[in-house]
Amino acid sequence: MIETTEDSLLGGTVHFSQPKEGYRTAIDPVLLAASVEAKTGETVLDLGSGAGAASMCLMQRVKGVSVTGIELQPHFVKISKHNADANQFAEYFQVIEGDFMTLNHSENFNHVITNPPFFEEGRGTISPNRSKALAHIEESGVLADWLAFAVKMTKHKGSVTIIQRADRLDEILTHLWGVLGELVVYPLWPGPVDKEGAKGAKRVIVRGRKGLATPLRLAPGLILHNENGSYTERAEAILRHGTALHL
Repeated sequence: MIETTEDSLLGGTVHFSQPKEGYRTAIDPVLLAASVEAKTGETVLDLGSGAGAASMCLMQRVKGVSVTGIELQPHFVKISKHNADANQFAEYFQVIEGDFMTLNHSENFNHVITNPPFFEEGRGTISPNRSKALAHIEESGVLADWLAFAVKMTKHKGSVTIIQRADRLDEILTHLWGVLGELVVYPLWPGPVDKEGAKGAKRVIVRGRKGLATPLRLAPGLILHNENGSYTERAEAILRHGTALHL
């Protein structure tokens, strides 16, 4: 039995249970959900949905959007269903338990979002907690597999959005170039320019659309923190008040 804590997202508007130990939700899935230009009645696939942080935040912001999660770890599947019930989203949320590498799923979605493991196998410090290790280290499929599956599950002119470490941007663009159009690279800057210059982006959000040929665009991105470490006004609006992040 996995022990959980009762937390919240988006300034308390989203009730959120998550494991007490192991992988704990950070701001990445919240930012990912904010960046999706979904509309009421559209369908979204959350690939690697975990406890449902991105799904819950998206359904809170866009009423009537239908989200399907795919999640490998059974306890996350159970928790995400609980979270959907607790937030009265059960009508709009379902989750498929299993490894996407072996799934034979034929539905196509208006939007696919994913926050895949950040580290390749053999890189990064492996947590002794098995659940946390699976969330951080590629094991079931490398980044190329995650992206290929995301594209496969997207409708014509639908979008694929990924949040990932900035130093893997070359991999992302290599696998999406010529596959998706209207690509947008959106850096997430840790802090403002100071006396030593700008701090390098540690995360990027990348979005593209299937079946389009519009050129790539590099967006200015979002500065997350002020010099004193507090969130900037724009970041606060997204993380606490649920406003959209326009790429």
